[in-house]
Amino acid sequence: MNTESTHRTSARHKVVIIGGGFGGLNAAQALRGSDVELTLIDRRNFHLFQPLLYQVATGALSPANIAAPLRSVLKHQSNCRVLLGEVAGIDVAGKSVLVGGERLPFDSLIVAAGAVNNYFGNAKWEQHAPGLKSVEEATEIRRRVLTAFEEAERSAAGGHRERYLTFVIVGGGPTGVEMSGAISELARHTMRHDFRSLDPATARIILVEGNCRLLPPFAEKSSRNAEKVLKRMGVEVWTSAKVKDIQADHVLVERGSTIHRIETATVVWAAGVKASSLGKMLADATGAPIDRGGRPIVQPDLTIPGHPNIYVIGDMAAATSNGKPVPGVAQGAIQGGKFAAKAILKRVGGTADVGQFSFWDKGSMATIGRNSAVAEVGWLKLSGFLAWLAWLFVHIVYLINFSNRAMVLFQWFWNYLTRNRSARLITGERATHERL
Repeated sequence: MNTESTHRTSARHKVVIIGGGFGGLNAAQALRGSDVELTLIDRRNFHLFQPLLYQVATGALSPANIAAPLRSVLKHQSNCRVLLGEVAGIDVAGKSVLVGGERLPFDSLIVAAGAVNNYFGNAKWEQHAPGLKSVEEATEIRRRVLTAFEEAERSAAGGHRERYLTFVIVGGGPTGVEMSGAISELARHTMRHDFRSLDPATARIILVEGNCRLLPPFAEKSSRNAEKVLKRMGVEVWTSAKVKDIQADHVLVERGSTIHRIETATVVWAAGVKASSLGKMLADATGAPIDRGGRPIVQPDLTIPGHPNIYVIGDMAAATSNGKPVPGVAQGAIQGGKFAAKAILKRVGGTADVGQFSFWDKGSMATIGRNSAVAEVGWLKLSGFLAWLAWLFVHIVYLINFSNRAMVLFQWFWNYLTRNRSARLITGERATHERL
């Protein structure tokens, strides 16, 4: 009896998912109730709602508000095992994944390890300009931003105060726009009565974008609306500008034919991402080509060429749908995860042709500040209060569990009434800003 039970278990189709982000988690949930043996591997024990990291970085939310333990999310899914660990290698020929000295066999593999910040060959800038892809980075940015105001309070006017009160955000995409607006609200509203010897509203916030306009993926009208609102909030928008160097106490920006030296103690990087190092690892193991961002180029069914049992989804995949690149956004990862899961079940059931992945663009949106956002859904383009309400609704709906939705909704309601950001905690290592 025990032998038969063991045989049935070992004979089940084994699926290994690397990454518990939007793509990996949705793939796992789509396999619920199916006759497969599923293992989800992540180096963190939680799923992170990355679109709201900027609110952690500016004290509006705490990390726990936008994260959910993977074991808790999947605890009722009996065919799924969650493992905490970091993938050290992928044995394609042996159909196994190496994690902490252990080999995990697979029949089908879904790689959804996400993306990391891309400094475009300037890795040394990372220590001075953290990006916004993890909880640790968000809390580090929060520490730097809040510490800058504290240092400005201690500095004499005309000394280094102006440097501490200057914030540079590199990258005018949604993350850069949201960060700029949030820092402006923090300085001009939330903390306006918190200090005795300085006025936080005098803070200088500079948003640097290499393109000729903000939010390049959006329509020009939305870009203009976003820039107009940011300027009204006191943000300096530098378009057609290129960062040449970042140091601990300044940034060099080329604008036109002039190199500007901006004295600053706080720089936030929002200028681009590249695939996780697993992208190159997988490409080396399979011979798959990769694009400039280190993403394996996948086939229409999201598999690696020549390996119909290996799927790459989300930010890690250079995928196309209907002749257009699939954007590296949450909805692309969610849809990719669900497609990969369904494709695996079809192949397990004996169907060789699983069809092609078709991305449904549900729209794009970015919040700028209180009562202001831009949103595009097909031909419909919204800005201002309606777009802001749409942004609130979508982000609440996509938060993973009810407790997170309730906490975030309450926190946002309280922040809206009081303009207070209650998570303004300076944590982590001692501030690294030097008092020059």
